[in-house]
Amino acid sequence: MFFGLDGIEIGLIIVFLCLFAGILSGFPVAFAIGGAAVISFGIVAALDSAGLLIHQAIDTGSAAYNGLIAQGIHPNEISVFRYPELPRYETALFPQGWEVAMDRNVSFIVNRINERVLAGQSIETLLAVLMFVLMGITLERSRIANDLLTTMARVFGPWPGGLAVSVVVVGAFLAASTGIVGATVVTMGLLSLPTMLRNRYSPELATGVIAASGTLGQIIPPSIVIVLLGTLAGDLYATAQEERAQTVGCSDALTYLGEAAVVSVGTLFQAAILPGILLAVLYAAYAFGFALLFPAKAPPVSFGGPSGPAKSRAESLTWFVGAPVALVGGAFLLGAVGLVGSQDVTVSAYTESGQAAELRTNVSDQCKAAMIELHGQQKWDRAVAQQQTIEAAGGAVGMHERTEDEIAAARADKIASAAPLSTPIMVTLVALGLLLTTARGVVPAADPRPLLIGAGGLVLAVLVDAALISPLTSPGLTFLLLAVPVGIALYGVRHAVGMLAQSDLLRVVFPPLVLIVAVLGSIIGGITNPTPAAALGAGGALMLAAYRKLREENRTGRVIIWASFAIVIMILVGVNFDLRMTRGSVSFEDWVAFFVAQGAYHFAMFGILYACWVLFRSGVLPPVVRETAKVTSMVFMILIGSQLLNLVVISFGGEHYIQQFLRSFDNEFTVFLVVMLVLFILGFVLDFLEIIYIVVPIVGPVIYGGTFDPSWVTIMIAVNLQTSFLTPPFGFALFYLRGVAPKEVTTMHIYRGIIPFVLIQVAGLAILWLFPGIVTIVPDLLPSG
Repeated sequence: MFFGLDGIEIGLIIVFLCLFAGILSGFPVAFAIGGAAVISFGIVAALDSAGLLIHQAIDTGSAAYNGLIAQGIHPNEISVFRYPELPRYETALFPQGWEVAMDRNVSFIVNRINERVLAGQSIETLLAVLMFVLMGITLERSRIANDLLTTMARVFGPWPGGLAVSVVVVGAFLAASTGIVGATVVTMGLLSLPTMLRNRYSPELATGVIAASGTLGQIIPPSIVIVLLGTLAGDLYATAQEERAQTVGCSDALTYLGEAAVVSVGTLFQAAILPGILLAVLYAAYAFGFALLFPAKAPPVSFGGPSGPAKSRAESLTWFVGAPVALVGGAFLLGAVGLVGSQDVTVSAYTESGQAAELRTNVSDQCKAAMIELHGQQKWDRAVAQQQTIEAAGGAVGMHERTEDEIAAARADKIASAAPLSTPIMVTLVALGLLLTTARGVVPAADPRPLLIGAGGLVLAVLVDAALISPLTSPGLTFLLLAVPVGIALYGVRHAVGMLAQSDLLRVVFPPLVLIVAVLGSIIGGITNPTPAAALGAGGALMLAAYRKLREENRTGRVIIWASFAIVIMILVGVNFDLRMTRGSVSFEDWVAFFVAQGAYHFAMFGILYACWVLFRSGVLPPVVRETAKVTSMVFMILIGSQLLNLVVISFGGEHYIQQFLRSFDNEFTVFLVVMLVLFILGFVLDFLEIIYIVVPIVGPVIYGGTFDPSWVTIMIAVNLQTSFLTPPFGFALFYLRGVAPKEVTTMHIYRGIIPFVLIQVAGLAILWLFPGIVTIVPDLLPSG
């Protein structure tokens, strides 16, 4: 053995040296990773064939080993790290020869690439990467960042440190619209750094706030990092929990945990919202505090203020605070007293009385002890009582089919208890009401009659819903009954939109904000999964960019606007009607809705194609497509190359060896802390793609196999990588910024400026560590995505 190291340890060193050499060689990373896999396998195979790599394996036939098994210790928990005194024997890294290992690797490669790149379950989620990249690059090329920075500077500039705060706000906004760290840092550096320096801002503060805000795309949804992590986290968590359940003597993870071991990208998006907001708030608070302590290094700057009609403080408080609070608070109050709620009267054909207890109780004694240790004696006793009640009722565990009379009675009970006002209708009316009140606040001196007419339409819609629409009213009849009052309300909304356009802030922020809310709202609200939402975002970004281009050319953008309305109509029809035309019986209104949806779909597609033509004619689309193809190809090529490297590590037992080392720690907090430290260090030299696809699959079975919430683990990894990308001297974000910074800004300026934000990141990690509820509260409150 070399230097007293085990053969597997030497093999791991060879693999990582080849990987780092390949990355530093200057070759494209995607090809360097695959080349490192081939070269490292060749070196390890040659040394193994020469008898130079010897592995000290545990002798599983020894009396000491069998004694541990007899004590009830699972074989997965027995390792040379935990029990170094166990008898061992020497063996080659490839006991059957490198030829057999390579043959097995080729089979694994075909299966892995088929599962994760070509036709596996994760491929649909990976398609979201393409759509989000297209969405982000399109919005970047449509000059949205320039307009946002100009507008936010007018709003926050007069404050101490206002320019820095505006950079944080725009950085968070771009993170939610692009999700691409490099593009955001470069764009912010080009647009805001010269302005901040020209207004006597400290170079340290300016560069620090730009680099830190640019990396918010790592965590704020729709983050590509979270999409890619999510495709792995689901499989790793499910597999790790199954192994954990079998280790403690249970048949499967569902029995042991009492719930399915599932985590989705939509759930991770929900979990990332509050941590992303927390980091942005900490950045802004630091910038504001720095300006108060050193006013000469972050002076207030006046850009003339945002344009728009003048308004008094009382008017602003009334229409921007009082009226919205009254609308939203009134809706919540009506919900609390039962006047607003669900009108769903769907009744299952199966009774709920036969459902299983919250925990399975028909388990072995070993599994029972493990479940009591995990869930607590009180929950176990409650599950036992539930099971006894079920058996006393004469039912085996399971669902029982209802009779027609039972279905009718259950339906009558739901009808009797249904709320008079429908939640979806009330949410829509409140949203329209907020538009009317905001417009009044923007232009308080304008003629209020159109807005009053719109408000009257909203009140009439509420009365129609309460008096004429019941839980049994069909969607078609509901549409007809609400057509007149909603039409009156839309008359006022049309005037409100024109009034809102008089505010620079709303005119610039509103269109992309609507797009972001539509994309994230559909995912976070559990309406759809990330891929269709990403497609919606990509199409919306194309139309938004085309509309802006048409306006710059003083041409009408009506086709784009009507296509946007067509998308809204298509979504509303799809949500409210059953469009499955292959059913045995299809009602007339469903046929009408089907043709309306088809017409809206085709017009929306025409609008998207027209938008593509406008962008192509103006020279915007070709570079967008090229950049999207470049980024997406890089992601998938790194995915393929990383699979090769992973299989090399697996082939000589490296993955199992690392996992055994991590499992040798008795405290899972210690294990997770070690993994986080390793990921932080690797983040200096590896991009997030390499870390996600090379390192996470190796350590994932350990960190996802404990008691930690998988969403919390994933978000902690994402924030940790974000911290690593900011840390000098190797942080990727610093190199991005260095490439676009003017000559008077030195590398030391950037390093000194980023250190406070690195400390803020560490503080953010500590807060998430101490208060994991910040991550888990939103997924617990919202439906799973």
